[in-house]
Amino acid sequence: MSTAAIHAGWSAQDRHRAVTPPVYASSAYAHPDHASLKALFQRRQEGFAYSRSGNPTTVVLEERITALEGGIDAIAVASGQAATSIALCALAAPGGHVVASSLLYGGTTEFLDDTLADFGVNTTVVDPWDLDAWERAITPATRAVIVESIANPGAQLVDLDAISEIAHARDVPVVVDSTLASPALYRPGDHGADLVVHSATKYLCGHGTTIGGLIVDTGSFDARRCPERWERLTTLNRRFGVTFADEYERGGSGLLAYARAKYVTDFGATLPAASAQQILVGIETLDLRMGKISADAALLAARLHEAAGVARVDHPTIPGRPDAALAERDFPRGTSGVLALELAGGEEAAAAFCDALELWTLAVNIGDARSLVCHPGSTTHSHLTPAQREACGVSPGTVRLSVGLEDLEDLWSDLERGLTAAARTTAEVPALVG
Repeated sequence: MSTAAIHAGWSAQDRHRAVTPPVYASSAYAHPDHASLKALFQRRQEGFAYSRSGNPTTVVLEERITALEGGIDAIAVASGQAATSIALCALAAPGGHVVASSLLYGGTTEFLDDTLADFGVNTTVVDPWDLDAWERAITPATRAVIVESIANPGAQLVDLDAISEIAHARDVPVVVDSTLASPALYRPGDHGADLVVHSATKYLCGHGTTIGGLIVDTGSFDARRCPERWERLTTLNRRFGVTFADEYERGGSGLLAYARAKYVTDFGATLPAASAQQILVGIETLDLRMGKISADAALLAARLHEAAGVARVDHPTIPGRPDAALAERDFPRGTSGVLALELAGGEEAAAAFCDALELWTLAVNIGDARSLVCHPGSTTHSHLTPAQREACGVSPGTVRLSVGLEDLEDLWSDLERGLTAAARTTAEVPALVG
């Protein structure tokens, strides 16, 4: 992991023998003659024409995440939301169906419930721990199931091996958002996932500087197994003049070739070269960062579990969690740095808690080197229905913590300050005498 995070996709063999991948800040690329550029657009030749569809710096990032996830190909896009959206659009045509975990990031739930529905794709939401529910939900129209390897904000884990077995028995591909885990802690492809998506903004970048997303094909999906189901891949594409499934013959990903040619280009969801380079720099320290972050998050979760005024702590290490065995089996290096706590005083207590913190930064991001805090019910999950928020474990008193790289005792001291402020909102006011 550490070696691939530094070396995969790049060696000092460019003209200037740069050790670090350079930023190719060019919108277009010159060609020696008419025939060369024509061949590129006819997909008879590899290369770059215009950075909306590909850039040398982003290719290094794509090759690096492919190596880290043990996949066959990857696409870098403008954000994690773009990665999820493009992956599902490539799989699910109008009239199709998606089965989704109830424990998804709020933006993903909104996309499924609203935008993807506008495209004529229906979604069934299930409890990810109820394997019978997955069985019942999959229909002949189902084109994908989607889960998070570690859920946001409650850090719930799923039995991906079991879910993948159920989906693959019906020839349905499995999409896993593995943003919180990162390949340093968990590789979904080893547990049956067909596509892995990341918000590279988070732990892959690691320093809160850059927005980006990634889609990885693990190599287990092949549209040719059910050609009538994936006609957009297995028949000649009128627009591009190719059959995308032919990529499988060459060891590539027909699905990602289609997604890049159509959705990345049409939606303009391009990752800038400078952003790709920032993410590459972050990935170099991924393995080191995730070990400390995971260990500190577990220690803070244990202390919060014993703290007065905390009604519940959501983290796989908390006694009684039904996914504790999964943590031990599948996550021996830890379960990342996100956890949630429910304060007894509801949103008023949560607001007082957040406002009292001095070291934890109030911001709607995770995976930063800085420790971050937010109130999901009024921010990241605010546009969901009350039932949807309840299904993903977000209550008025829920606070999400993203543990960074600061000193553990400094972080704990600040949390105590927040808990003291939260307690004041629920304390009884003495009655006035006389």
